[in-house]
Amino acid sequence: MTTGAPTSPHSARPPRRSRPSRYLPLGVAVWLVLEIWLLTLVADRAGGLTVLLLLLAGAVLGAGVVKRAGRRAFRRLSEAVQRGGTPAEGGGSGLTMLAGLLLILPGLLSDLAGLLLLIPPVRGAVGRLTERTVESRLRAAAPGSFGDVFQQARMHRPDGKVVQGEVVRDAPADPPREQYPPLNR
Repeated sequence: MTTGAPTSPHSARPPRRSRPSRYLPLGVAVWLVLEIWLLTLVADRAGGLTVLLLLLAGAVLGAGVVKRAGRRAFRRLSEAVQRGGTPAEGGGSGLTMLAGLLLILPGLLSDLAGLLLLIPPVRGAVGRLTERTVESRLRAAAPGSFGDVFQQARMHRPDGKVVQGEVVRDAPADPPREQYPPLNR
């Protein structure tokens, strides 16, 4: 017996997009327009060959930075594992890799951003700001959001629907967590 609204997946309104995901396409479009405008300005002043050489130099420099950062990250990871530490202790070169990728991207603004990230004090400040932002967002996350993802369980029903819920354990009746076998999925 069915009463009420239809259960079609298209009948429900999609959730509202967050502010960053709403404005991200506009930001990318503005970035691209600025990159093209700046490249045409430089091409008018210095010539097309100069712009081509600048773009090639940025790509070569970016590839070298990514290669060096990747080697350094792998070396730190292998040293941490040999010491008996965890892979997370290996230290990351994520912002250096991002700088290299920005240098590889064609455009003068992305090259400038990549060069700025290669400066150690700037890279350190950006890293600290990113870490603080991520930590504060995870702390402020409401139940049911990304910050609570490890506390949630999902059950797949035979009809394909996903039922979301939380796992609640009674402390005295359950054995300690170490006695649970690892999940292999």
